[in-house]
Amino acid sequence: MQTIFNIINVPLGWVLEFLAGLFGGNFAASVFFFTLIANLALIPLSIKSQKSSVQQTRIKPKLDDLKKRYGDDKQKYSEAMQKLYQEEGISMSGGCLPMILRLILMMSIYWLIMSPLTYLMHIDSATISEAAKQLSSSGSATELQIIEAVRNGTINSPEIAGNLDSINFNFFGIDLTQSPKFSFDIFHDAQLIWIMPVIAFLAQMLSSALSLIMQKKINPDAPNMMGMMLTMPLISLVIGFTLPGGVTFYWTCSSLIGGFIQLGVQQFYGPHKMLSRQRLKELNKECDFEEIQLKKLNQSEPDGENDQISK
Repeated sequence: MQTIFNIINVPLGWVLEFLAGLFGGNFAASVFFFTLIANLALIPLSIKSQKSSVQQTRIKPKLDDLKKRYGDDKQKYSEAMQKLYQEEGISMSGGCLPMILRLILMMSIYWLIMSPLTYLMHIDSATISEAAKQLSSSGSATELQIIEAVRNGTINSPEIAGNLDSINFNFFGIDLTQSPKFSFDIFHDAQLIWIMPVIAFLAQMLSSALSLIMQKKINPDAPNMMGMMLTMPLISLVIGFTLPGGVTFYWTCSSLIGGFIQLGVQQFYGPHKMLSRQRLKELNKECDFEEIQLKKLNQSEPDGENDQISK
């Protein structure tokens, strides 16, 4: 899977490496600003997706009318729907493509953050694979886990050890290469790294709450999504206790930055505002058309009067 994303990750890795150098090798700072830049770059896709959603809202009454007209005849309904989309100038896949592109890019960034040995330290794949096999017989260890193991002496890899000083994985005293080890005995077994999945959970809760509020403003009659709002962050909390802190730190940055950017997009490109702007344009066109017709009428009247006088 990582090989597939290398086409995107290699140039993105240069950006992450540049940011790491800019912040003195600080991994957390480079990940935060890299996530910020990535989300800002995705704003056009968010706007395009929002516009497509608004167009769907605009023609919904017409689609409902087609459903009533054709009933259970799915073929005729499908043909009428395609015709309606063509007449309205709306692409049926217009909202899907931005979402797919966004998903591919975010998955690619996930692999990038998980692979500092490859993209920040430029360790060759053979060395990384050998270190992964030392740590796990299946060779499934992540690069952040390999870094932690090399650091604490669990595995021996001189080439990796010689490059560890170039990147600082410390985040306010938390080692982002560590993976939390959960225990119900929180008073004796609590670890500082537990903070990372917890703040990732809280960040996703906040992002979900903002999304829910925006959805209710758009469509007050929409079904209650409270269950989904709680389920996804809880799943990420559980998974977060099995992954290195660097991953959950990225989730935190992505949830907060992405949530607030989406809130900003919603403020300027909300359905009500976009529909109002579109209606205003339509009214202006109608006014321009009526003005042109009126001018033509005024220009034709003198000629008509002259004809009457000559007769």
